Amino acid sequence: MPRSEIDEIDRRLLVSLQEDARLTTEELGLRAGLSASPCARRVRNMETAGIIKGYVAVVDQAKVGLPISVFVSIKLERQREEELDRFAAAVGRWPEIVDCYLMTGQRDYLLRVVVKDLPAYEAFLKQKLTRLEGVASIESSFALGQIKQSTVLPMVKEG
Repeated sequence: MPRSEIDEIDRRLLVSLQEDARLTTEELGLRAGLSASPCARRVRNMETAGIIKGYVAVVDQAKVGLPISVFVSIKLERQREEELDRFAAAVGRWPEIVDCYLMTGQRDYLLRVVVKDLPAYEAFLKQKLTRLEGVASIESSFALGQIKQSTVLPMVKEG
């Protein structure tokens, strides 16, 4: 049965995989101080435990024709479970929404929407977001530039 706790060797493996998921088992093991077989076993155990959720290619959104990021704050009319579930189900179907967080504070959700241009955002807003039942208000903020982007979690030692 895979364990869900991670130790320092697992942390080294995770940091290395976050930096470059294409490392071979041998290269990964060298970075963590393991031979290939125990390295592969630890990675497999972390995959099975859900610590490693998957592997992706990080794509430059501007270079694929999607240069616009819009941060959208959503306030619902009510925060009942049914409304929250309905909202989550809807945004899960829309590929323009690349991040969605349930929030505390003034707004209920914060979304990051990625589109090719302003008319595409307007269409998304009019045809999808404003038609969603239970939405009380929508506030859009356009990103002017990206200062930092990282997929690497700050894995620190315990203690």
